[in-house]
Amino acid sequence: MTYTIAQDSLDDAEVLALLQLHLDEMHRWSPACKVHALPAERLRAPDVTFFTVRDGSALAAVGALKELAPDRGELKSMRAAPGYRGKGAGEAVLLHLMAEARARGYCWLGLETGRPAPFLPAARLYTKHGFIECPAFGDYVSDEFSLCMEKWL
Repeated sequence: MTYTIAQDSLDDAEVLALLQLHLDEMHRWSPACKVHALPAERLRAPDVTFFTVRDGSALAAVGALKELAPDRGELKSMRAAPGYRGKGAGEAVLLHLMAEARARGYCWLGLETGRPAPFLPAARLYTKHGFIECPAFGDYVSDEFSLCMEKWL
């Protein structure tokens, strides 16, 4: 599939609904204290750049890049729409965010995802693109629920 990826202002109801689905599932699969997904208000902050992936006019996926330092970034709120899971939309946003990080001059990208079974497809996607498990960074704590990963660019 060919996808169009663009920076997004988070004003579209369909985008907000996908983010709410993401948050709802994170709360279903993890204890509340282990849900690190950002709400839309936080994704609009100056240190975060949010992107949408579209298949024509259909929303296929979302993802964000948070600046941690001038040379470091974090992947946030990566999510494929239910009808686009397994169709390359998540991979498209991941590759776009990695390219954006390189263009900004970042030398390191980190992310936090879950360890339980529902998170395995995401962990496999990150591993496929060179991310490896790393010690917890920022406010994260590695344990049976949280998996921190990194990639040196």
